Amino acid sequence: MAYDERLARFRQAHQNPFDKAPEPAESPAPGEPPPAPRPDPSPGDPEGALDLGLAEDHFSRPVGLLLAPDVPQLRQAIEECRRAILALPEHSERQKDAVVRLIHLRLKLQELQDPDEDEPNIRVVLEHRFYKEKSKSVKQTCDKCSAIIWGLIQTWYTCTGCYYRCHSKCLPLVSKACVRAKVSHQAEYQLSICPESGLDSQDYRCAECRAPVSLRGVPSEARQCDYTGLYYCSGCHWNDLAVVPARAIHNWDFQPRKVSRCSMRYLALMVSRPVLRLREINPLLFNYVEELVEIRKLRQDILLMKPYFITCKEAMEARLLLQLQDRQHFVENDEMYSLQDLIDIEAGRLSCSLTEIHTLFAKHIKLDCERCQAKGFVCELCKEGDVLFPFDSHTSVCTDCSAVFHRDCYYDNSTTCPKCARLSLRKQSLFQEGTEVEV
Repeated sequence: MAYDERLARFRQAHQNPFDKAPEPAESPAPGEPPPAPRPDPSPGDPEGALDLGLAEDHFSRPVGLLLAPDVPQLRQAIEECRRAILALPEHSERQKDAVVRLIHLRLKLQELQDPDEDEPNIRVVLEHRFYKEKSKSVKQTCDKCSAIIWGLIQTWYTCTGCYYRCHSKCLPLVSKACVRAKVSHQAEYQLSICPESGLDSQDYRCAECRAPVSLRGVPSEARQCDYTGLYYCSGCHWNDLAVVPARAIHNWDFQPRKVSRCSMRYLALMVSRPVLRLREINPLLFNYVEELVEIRKLRQDILLMKPYFITCKEAMEARLLLQLQDRQHFVENDEMYSLQDLIDIEAGRLSCSLTEIHTLFAKHIKLDCERCQAKGFVCELCKEGDVLFPFDSHTSVCTDCSAVFHRDCYYDNSTTCPKCARLSLRKQSLFQEGTEVEV
């Protein structure tokens, strides 16, 4: 008997609260009118949220969440949900659930208005080569309408040339040609610092989309591009920042300036192209920037090392020249620079990396490879010292025959280069032999 009592108490203490039997309705006292039936909640009533699926059943799928068959019903559900949110107590759990539901309803409405139809993976518009994007989680902004691209429910494209992004519905509205074509046909910078001509020369219109603009912001704010000097509307100029080449070359100023979207894409594509001949554009720059002189000397030494690597089997197998694959122009000449080169020189990155590569190249030629060591020179003026190479800091190279001498010996010697003298004497002897044979 005691066991049965303990079992009954245990079951009573651990019974499921959701299994309670419905309580009987209270009968009215004698002489009192029966209670009136509870009216159905109106859409604006806080209790009306129950009709929208906001009951505290968090485990089942919300009824009607994504089952609205057409746009009018969805709009009606959104309006009812908005009214319910305003009527519910602030910061309550029911209001938070209503906000989440409102977001899902609006996303469903956007999906019905812009369906994910079967569209081609490649679209060509004004030399843009658009590819359909498959990423759904990355948040992007349309370059045409300036609206957010919702990757989960919207189709969007990216140009593989200039990285122009837009909705699929905005593709027919694209009016600007791909910047990649301009870079391929005419790869050069605007080298005048902010060449402004005034809004009147643009007829008070955006330089790209021709929308009306003014400095007062009516109907649209006029924003100046520091690279082109032209004025753009807020849709074509997002206040993006970029280093302006003209300011870097003439003023050694690398402060990012506000540029238009078109200029930003153009500068991004041109930043690594070696199109700047500093000696012609601003030769005085080497007198004021010591880092440029150091970089120029390292590049000249690398050009002197290049013939050793081309004729060395071990260097070709080790692919030493690929150390400069990101700056291919460094093994071709010592005059051309890219904007990225100047940015790295100002930041101090290029000097460190190029010095390490220079040390690696010199180590291979002077220590690691016997074949390259055999191509060294002996100073014919003093005939003393170690083997010399043209890229050594204490040597001088004859401009006519490329012979290498000690710098002090070369400048102290008042006679001509011994190798040049031998070559001249050999040419004279060959000429005399040829004339004797003819006679």
